[in-house]
Amino acid sequence: MSLSVPPLARRHLQPRLQRETQRPHRDPQRPPRAFPALRTLLMLALLAAWLHTLPAIAKEAAPEAADPALEARMQAVTSELRCLVCQNQTIADSQADLAVDLRREVRDLLRQGKSEHEIIDYMTARYGDFVLYRPPMKPTTMLLWYGPALLLAVGIAALVLVLRRRSRLAAENFEPDPDDEADERGGAPGRPAAPTR
Repeated sequence: MSLSVPPLARRHLQPRLQRETQRPHRDPQRPPRAFPALRTLLMLALLAAWLHTLPAIAKEAAPEAADPALEARMQAVTSELRCLVCQNQTIADSQADLAVDLRREVRDLLRQGKSEHEIIDYMTARYGDFVLYRPPMKPTTMLLWYGPALLLAVGIAALVLVLRRRSRLAAENFEPDPDDEADERGGAPGRPAAPTR
């Protein structure tokens, strides 16, 4: 009865010299590669440098309107309308998808012969006064106009109220400062007091 040895175990049982003779050797005419990791890093650095130059190659998109007068009117109207998804940007300045769609819609309305005032009224009817970059002074927009000043006044009043209440309290109601404790013990702040005898 003969014992069969699995191929994996057979490889480990072979002497090392025999395994080395079975390995394929490199062509003696071809020199070995020097520093393969350095070559890979160089290729990655070149790729990164090339990718870094791509934005410089890109150009600003050409205006969609072939008519410069129409494009100027569209810019004037969209600079008066607020982007609904951006913070403090007009539709003319924003690159959001909604702003691009609204610019296209304004351009189409201008091609249909609508005036700037009609387009602004249309957008206000559709999205409310919030779409206006400079909303009108009406009862529904009073909070928008006077809200920041009102919040500032409330904050100052709260600060004055807290400071007045604190000034009326006796010194015993407050925790002593570390500097005051050091002075009472006779030492400088941060140093232990001198031992008393």
